[in-house]
Amino acid sequence: MTRDNLERNQVWVYLAAILLGLATGSAVPGLAPVFELLLWPGLALLLYATFTQVRLDQLPAAFRDGSFIFAALIGNFVVLPVLVWGVLMLVPDDPAIRLGLLLVLLVPCTDWFITFAHQAGGDLRRAIAITPALLVVQMLLLPVYLWLFMGEGFAEIVSAGRMVTVFAVVIVLPLALAWLTERWAGERPARAALVERIGWFPVPLLAVVLFLIAASQVEAVAESLPVMGKIFIACVAFLIGGVICGLLIGKAFKLPVPQARTLVFTLTTRNSFVVLPFALALPATWEMAAIVIVFQSLIELFGMLALLWLVPRKLLPASRSNVSGTPGLSP
Repeated sequence: MTRDNLERNQVWVYLAAILLGLATGSAVPGLAPVFELLLWPGLALLLYATFTQVRLDQLPAAFRDGSFIFAALIGNFVVLPVLVWGVLMLVPDDPAIRLGLLLVLLVPCTDWFITFAHQAGGDLRRAIAITPALLVVQMLLLPVYLWLFMGEGFAEIVSAGRMVTVFAVVIVLPLALAWLTERWAGERPARAALVERIGWFPVPLLAVVLFLIAASQVEAVAESLPVMGKIFIACVAFLIGGVICGLLIGKAFKLPVPQARTLVFTLTTRNSFVVLPFALALPATWEMAAIVIVFQSLIELFGMLALLWLVPRKLLPASRSNVSGTPGLSP
C-alpha cells in the first residue's frame, strides 16, 4: 500500500468508518459520551497532521503568479459566497442546517484538494503554493460571512461557551505546532523526511474522527434523515455550480489547462474538518450543523470521483499548446 493508493481510495475508507461507527453506536449507545470525549484529541491530531502538509513558507510564492492567485481568490471568496446564498434557498429554514452549510461551503479545502487536482492532471505546484493563502484568507473572512448570512444568530454562535477554547486548542495550537514542525525540519533531509511521513496520517486519522462522530451521534443522524434529501440536493447543486464557476473563471482569466483544472478543484472542495470543531462546540440545539458538515464531505468525495474522470477527459481536455505552454511556479 502506497500513500498514493491510500489517497485514491480514501472515500471508501471514510464510508467504511462511518458505517462501522453507526453500527457501534447503535450496538453500545452507552459509550457515546466516551466517543465524544475522544473526538477532540482526534480532531487536534488530524488538524496537526493536515497543517504540517500546508507549506506556510509557500505563501509569498503564491502571490508571484497574479493571474492564478486572483482567479482562485475571487472564485472562492467573491463568486462562491453568492452561489452559497442561492444554495441556502434549497434547504429548510432551520438555523442549524443553514449554519452547517455556511461553515462548510464558504471555506475552500486545504488538504485533499491538492491530491484530487494532481490526480486530474492539474498544476501541482500551484495547488501547493496557493493552499496557505486559502487557509489564511478563509480564517479572516469566515466570521464576516457568518455575520452577513446569519445576522443576529451570529451573536449566539460566537457567544457559545466553548467556542474560544475550541478555536485555541483544536485550531490555533495544531497550526502553531505545524508551523514549528516546518521550521524545525528546515532544509535537513532527515527531518524533512519525517514531516513527509506525517503525510500518511491525515487519511487514517480522518477515518478515526468519522468513526467517533458516527458512533457518538447515532441519535442525531436518525433524527436528521427526513431532511437529508434536501441537503443532498443543495450540496450537489453547489458542486455543479462550483464546476461551472471554475470553468467560466478559468476561461475569463485565460488560464492554461492544468491551472484551470486546479481552479475547478479548489472551487469544488471544502475545508470540512477544519470547521467541524466549531460546529461540535455549539450547544446541543445546533448539533445538526455537524451532521450537515460530515454529510456534505461525503457527497463531495463521491463528486470528486466523478470529476477525476470528467475534468481531464470532457470538461478540460489537454491540448499541446496548453500543456507545453504552462510555466512552472518559482519555489
